[in-house]
Amino acid sequence: MPLADIGVNLTDKRFAQDRDQVLSRARDADVALQVLTGTNIDVSRDALALCSDSSDLYATVGIHPHHASDFSTTTLADIRVLATAKKTRAIGETGLDFNRDFSPRPIQEKAFAEQLALAVELELPVFLHQRDAHERFLPILQEYRDRLCNVVVHCFTGTRQELFDYLDMDCHVGITGWVCDERRGEPLQKIVNNIPLNRLLIETDSPWLVPRNMDHKPKISGRNEPCLLPWIVRQLAVSMGQTETVIGDSTWENTLRFFRIT
Repeated sequence: MPLADIGVNLTDKRFAQDRDQVLSRARDADVALQVLTGTNIDVSRDALALCSDSSDLYATVGIHPHHASDFSTTTLADIRVLATAKKTRAIGETGLDFNRDFSPRPIQEKAFAEQLALAVELELPVFLHQRDAHERFLPILQEYRDRLCNVVVHCFTGTRQELFDYLDMDCHVGITGWVCDERRGEPLQKIVNNIPLNRLLIETDSPWLVPRNMDHKPKISGRNEPCLLPWIVRQLAVSMGQTETVIGDSTWENTLRFFRIT
């Protein structure tokens, strides 16, 4: 059963010493497709470079809200160029993060809106981040939603109301290893069954969010990687009352359709 990981930070320095082995382990675990996350211009370029010679790797390009202070007309132009690359499949990661506030909130909102507008213009999907910012994130997204093609709220960990707000807007929902956490992930376990199978996407968000339901420790302690994606499938199957095959097959087909991969 092939699996697709829609959120992998493969450019992260924690993969620098064994990136080839990480990819090999992922393929051995039937993770047959990965979408690498672009979080600023340099990372987006690096992600595209990693994708260039691999048929199972694709990338997003964009500015994460943490880096919104670096956003400018020049940056937007750079994203526009990167968006034309053969392996680019979405604009992002973009959105709002009011939890850490690494960039001022008004600047985050401007960078978010301008990247949404670019995605509308280029007819590309968007890969979105929202943390403790739903009340501002939602109206900004609503302003553009009717003109956007595909939207995924990645690494969803929000409330039932937030989930239904996104589903009502025909968004896809990305679920990570957060759902495997018996402590903080319990509220999410109770609501994921509300996600229609045709809107569900899965991701490791490597190197973060190691699934806590594993019966063995990761090769490198504390580091997540794509080969652990099956553990997310396993927990979703339990929480959603489905088989692992149904979760795997549904998310595989959803990924191909969402990112227009043929």
